[in-house]
Amino acid sequence: MQLTWFDSNSWLIEIGDKRILLDPWLVGSLTFGNLDWLFEGKKRNPQPIPSNIDFILLSQGLEDHAHPPTLKELDHNIKVIASPNASKVCQELGYQTIITLNHGESHIIDDTIEIKAVKGSPVGPTLVENGYIIKDLTNGDSIYYEPHGFHSQNLQTETGIKAIITPLTSIKIPLIGPVIKGQKNALEVCQWLKPEYILPTAAGGDIEFKGFLINLLKEEGSLDNFRSMLTGANLSTQVIEPKPYETVKLS
Repeated sequence: MQLTWFDSNSWLIEIGDKRILLDPWLVGSLTFGNLDWLFEGKKRNPQPIPSNIDFILLSQGLEDHAHPPTLKELDHNIKVIASPNASKVCQELGYQTIITLNHGESHIIDDTIEIKAVKGSPVGPTLVENGYIIKDLTNGDSIYYEPHGFHSQNLQTETGIKAIITPLTSIKIPLIGPVIKGQKNALEVCQWLKPEYILPTAAGGDIEFKGFLINLLKEEGSLDNFRSMLTGANLSTQVIEPKPYETVKLS
């Protein structure tokens, strides 16, 4: 397994000969509802879109997961696996093959990879988006991904999780509460799954943020603090801090 982080929530996951592009934001700026005065992210050093992508995997329909400018740029013949909300975005953009996964549903790629949707982040009062377990069927190793740190109790029955990709710090909005849950929630899911590795997502990278909302967001915790929490819980999970566009090989 190889993982390449492209800032924010964007990852390239390589298992065997398959290349899966996860929640890609690769071109243009990131805004929500085109309200750049409220929030805007820009990559300082944009990189070329990776080639030879076999699948696009989308956890949510929000712009920081189903990024419209990036999805417009990518080849619309690439197969998409997505949450119901993200599927709607791809349908409107004209993607040819879209596989929609509800919670508990799975899709198998060429008898070598299984992608299973699990309950993920609540978005609004009624919608719960997807997390994913991506399993290498040739050796049983799996990656669990949840981009906002909301982990379903049902995960406690899962086995063979080699790595977790999830936030390791929390981001809060005063009077509203956490929009991203790290530290405590990440420790709990490590206690459930006992992975060999955990990698942070959602925060940081080579990005410049601006807008009214940036002044309100408060980040709490650090990777060093989380490492101490793992040690205190007698867990051997290794924290890997990826650098943008550098590939991490999971031995």
